[in-house]
Amino acid sequence: MLPAALLHDIGKPFVAYVKDEEDRKYGEYSFTDHEEMSYQIIKNWPFLSDYTKNLVRYHYLIRDLEKSKKEDLPRYAKKYEIWEKLDDDFKKDIARFMTYDDAGKGKRRR
Repeated sequence: MLPAALLHDIGKPFVAYVKDEEDRKYGEYSFTDHEEMSYQIIKNWPFLSDYTKNLVRYHYLIRDLEKSKKEDLPRYAKKYEIWEKLDDDFKKDIARFMTYDDAGKGKRRR
């Protein structure tokens, strides 16, 4: 998990955008699909395991499912299809990774 922790947001600068005027006012950015961009950057790095690459690629999947279920049902269906293809142990690792990522940002996950 440590290599994934170091690299999971590497794609954010390439996908950052201001979503609305409120974001502009407060200097906040949206990073939609940053995890896929992060994966695209590292996918051919031979010194990283497939596990690390996949953890980077899917680290935001749980949160994306939660958000898109409320806001964007077609996106939810696409993300749920990905989720269903993952094995149960990897799903647990994604949940654990998200907990660590949230803790690093000072957030508490329910």
